[in-house]
Amino acid sequence: MENCCATFSDRLPLPPRFRGFTLAEILVVLFVVGIAAALTFAQLDRDPRDTLEREGRRFAAALEHAALLAQWKNQTLGVSAGGGVYRFWRRGTPSEGNGETWLALSDDDVLAPRALPAPLMAVPRLYAGAPVPSEAVLPLSPSGRNEPFVIALASPEWQILLTADPLNRVALIGPTPR
Repeated sequence: MENCCATFSDRLPLPPRFRGFTLAEILVVLFVVGIAAALTFAQLDRDPRDTLEREGRRFAAALEHAALLAQWKNQTLGVSAGGGVYRFWRRGTPSEGNGETWLALSDDDVLAPRALPAPLMAVPRLYAGAPVPSEAVLPLSPSGRNEPFVIALASPEWQILLTADPLNRVALIGPTPR
């Protein structure tokens, strides 16, 4: 006599190893697809103005930090910007045997040399109202009263200007089309 409660699926001849996917396998596939979608979205949605503004805020904060550090340590610091890099300096003293040369700062993480993400470029534009060479070191006085200066941070399509006033406040102007 046959079992009265058997279902149709119980009577189907299925191979013994046919089970379907486990929950763990499905979750792994969904996780991988989600990561791939997020990376694709991040690559496609990248706006060069966002990168420019983020790097401009970072550079402005480093400039204000350097000006405060110059006052606190009572020494002249400087900043240079050229190409895709900006760095901070301190003026050497005669007792160091360096006369009035600039020495690269290496003891402060905020003021460490910074390579900008490609294709961004940093170029000093003005110091005390006059144009400056691209590799000039702009001094930051220990008195806290500095000449105003302008540094341009630019991508191929956009630029942002970092303008410092005599009291070491740095403002961002832009981004504006180039």
